[in-house]
Amino acid sequence: MRRLEYFIDSNHNALRLDVFLAKSQDEFSRSRLKKLIELGHVFVNDSPAQAKQKLKAGDKIILNISEPSVSGIMPESIPLNIIYEDEQILAINKTAGMVVHPAPGHAKGTLVNALLNHCSDLSGIGGVARPGIVHRLDKDTSGIVLVAKTEAAHRALSSQFKDRTIKKTYLALVRGVVKSSSGIINTSIGRHKTNRKKMTASCNQGRQAETYYEVLETFGHFSYLKLFPKTGRTHQIRVHLASIHHPVLGDKLYGGILTGPYLKIPRQALHAFRIEVTHPTSQKSLAFEAPIPTDIDNYLITYRQN
Repeated sequence: MRRLEYFIDSNHNALRLDVFLAKSQDEFSRSRLKKLIELGHVFVNDSPAQAKQKLKAGDKIILNISEPSVSGIMPESIPLNIIYEDEQILAINKTAGMVVHPAPGHAKGTLVNALLNHCSDLSGIGGVARPGIVHRLDKDTSGIVLVAKTEAAHRALSSQFKDRTIKKTYLALVRGVVKSSSGIINTSIGRHKTNRKKMTASCNQGRQAETYYEVLETFGHFSYLKLFPKTGRTHQIRVHLASIHHPVLGDKLYGGILTGPYLKIPRQALHAFRIEVTHPTSQKSLAFEAPIPTDIDNYLITYRQN
């Protein structure tokens, strides 16, 4: 248990408790502070406090912070392809087939299990169910995943994702020949009415989503694209490409399975190639890249030779 103490001076008179705590430190997010208050871990003059409580000069605030634990999630010795690491963040090149965090049917072998083994003090960062995870990739999508190693880093990176200042670049093989050399797909994305595992474009109750694409190469039955999603909706790139009738090759959910004499690819041919971010403490601009994976590269090589 850690104990933090604050004393209120005249400059903070009449300020709400939750506002004061959010301004006085950068380790914990406002939502985390609110939870600590609700659990009775925050005291004003030795009495349990409320978030909306107004402070006055001379008040003493005590913030008790228990060490978080990750309930039921065990560390596992799973190799990680680490592109970058420092005291604040990790950049991982996730392999296709690895689930990011535990979920029904995937209690073990996830990126979170591997991270808990790699980082001894990661527990609870950003929430006990997804320690350190700032964003996610689908199981069969490969490429860059950013991980926060401290609460402050998680807060900073989450803010960048929310503000859309993080730049992401994906590579994909899609079915058919995309005629326009570039374009923008701008539609809403929401949950499918009947298939709850699936998302759909142009949904009346969906959220607006935008993806810009460039065509790198075209072949007889597929095209090779570079994609720049502005937003980060669930399955966004897969849904957007399917909405223009060019689903990702190998995507069973959105119609990317090939028929006929063509080579098949065992998973959706989508790769998170590059991510540009501002470091949470140094404020330096960083860019991380994950090389195109072997399965997608081999598919391209085969048809380039034909």
